[in-house]
Amino acid sequence: MLNIGCVSAGQGRGAMHSPLSQLALNLGAATFMVAATTLVHFFGLLVLTRLMSGAHNRLRPHEAAWRQAGMILLVVFGIFALHTIQVWLYAVAYRLLGEFATFEQALYFSTVSFSTLGLGDLTLSVNWRVLGAIEAVNGLVLIAWSTAFLMSITTRLRLLEHEWLEH
Repeated sequence: MLNIGCVSAGQGRGAMHSPLSQLALNLGAATFMVAATTLVHFFGLLVLTRLMSGAHNRLRPHEAAWRQAGMILLVVFGIFALHTIQVWLYAVAYRLLGEFATFEQALYFSTVSFSTLGLGDLTLSVNWRVLGAIEAVNGLVLIAWSTAFLMSITTRLRLLEHEWLEH
């Protein structure tokens, strides 16, 4: 387990670093995590888009309602899977940094942070709190992106439905 941190009077776990170097470590870790989760999201949405375009070509007017429902569920479950992967990536990072005693604690904290719920019953040490704050912003942006993607898929299906009604 990596043990990178700053210890001074009551400041947390780990090795000694200056506040500026600890901030640099936070920002470096946050940059890496934002890049990793954004790439997971981008490529995951690409896969979902490909699956949707293939299914879209097979839609028939008389079967449209059930297929549309299935396609929307595919997207919703796919997006949920992407967010699960992203939350787990942060949880692994927190465990590697030695912030939590168990993976369950790291996963719980990551889920609460990523979703911007932020309950506060578990917290990061002072050393890594910037990383936790950036996870919340990262989660907010990725969840918003997912919402926009889901809305665009729903709109496309509705437009297709209207095309069928005109014929």
